[in-house]
Amino acid sequence: MGSCKNGRIGSRKHARKIPKGVIHVQASFNNTIVTVTDVRGWVISCSSTGTCGFKGTRRGKSFAAQTTIANAILRVADQGMERAEVMIKGPGLGDAALRAIRRSGILLKFIQDVTPMPHNGYRSPKNRRTLRWKCVESRVYSKRLYYGRFSLSPLMKGQADTIGIAMRRVLLGEIEGTCITRAKSEKIPHDYSTLIGIQESVHKILMNLKEIVLRSNLYGTRETSIFVKGPRYVTAQDILLPPSVEIVDNTQHIANLTEPINFYIGLQIVGNHRYRIKTLTKFQDRSYPIDAVFMSVRNVNHSIHSYVNGNEKQEILFLEIWTNGKENLNFENNQHKVNLPPFTFDDLFEKRRKNKKEIALKSIFIDQFELSPMIYNCLKRSNIHTLFDLLNNSQEDLMKMEHFRVEDVKDILDILEIEKHFT
Repeated sequence: MGSCKNGRIGSRKHARKIPKGVIHVQASFNNTIVTVTDVRGWVISCSSTGTCGFKGTRRGKSFAAQTTIANAILRVADQGMERAEVMIKGPGLGDAALRAIRRSGILLKFIQDVTPMPHNGYRSPKNRRTLRWKCVESRVYSKRLYYGRFSLSPLMKGQADTIGIAMRRVLLGEIEGTCITRAKSEKIPHDYSTLIGIQESVHKILMNLKEIVLRSNLYGTRETSIFVKGPRYVTAQDILLPPSVEIVDNTQHIANLTEPINFYIGLQIVGNHRYRIKTLTKFQDRSYPIDAVFMSVRNVNHSIHSYVNGNEKQEILFLEIWTNGKENLNFENNQHKVNLPPFTFDDLFEKRRKNKKEIALKSIFIDQFELSPMIYNCLKRSNIHTLFDLLNNSQEDLMKMEHFRVEDVKDILDILEIEKHFT
């Protein structure tokens, strides 16, 4: 019945009954928007995470999506909606919104994902590029000079220069080598003197010792010597080396003995990397330092060749490497192609190792054991760096070390029992 108020006759409005509708869920990573319509597309209710009071990163949470759904459905619950179709669009939290719709009690007729797709489907994946390391050229000028030219391709534009600079720095500074670093003789007054019966001066002999190229996996310091009787030529093969050290060129000249004299000189061999310049300090034990160049790689140059492959610009990196003979760059098959990383000097060293058991022990450092600080410092002060060095010392030798106790020897024996599979 209409009512008369302010001189007007009006009709009472009643809520429209909508038994069936459509729930549109637009779910993105940072927001969820819900719109409820009837079957003709007229909007009945709408809600979003922002209108529900969520701000910032909380709008992208599953709780915010469920709250948004509950808020939108609450407005149409009084209109008698019993069935609905669900349209979900976007890569966001559509599953969380769907769970909230099911809990509301509305019967779902069907669920459809209407997220737009490219008209031509997914983009096909690009072909995976496999880098190829190739030996282009190799030469052997002498026993102490090897040359190799290598190529690395295909590379993206700008990658060749980055890789070339990094490889040059590593090859010239990080590869370890072995050199003679000190010479000692009681008969030498100073390093610029001359000795009777020897054609070369002491300075020339030291320079010849500096040029000797050694190949080994030596870690630390070793002592060796030369003892011959003249007259004769003294060459590198006269050096009494440890079993783990090998001379690249046995014919390297050291001195010429012109008279029947005994020639004795003690040598110190050190394994290290980069180089070491001798100091000017005078030593009381008549030992003289020698400039040492531990690097087996003498020089590295790199160049870049650019080309176009289809619509993509690519580069080829060329590396020129000169070594002193420690590393053999003369590959039998110059067309050898392998996947990176093929260029490892450890593989070259491995081919030249004769005693695998000894090498395995030398590769296990005492830093890997759970030693107490006192035991660790005592072993380091005694030049014991690897398991091989430790096994070369008896229990009596360990007890002679300063600040070493019987309990420390027992601890070491327990560790050796655990590591016995290496022995």
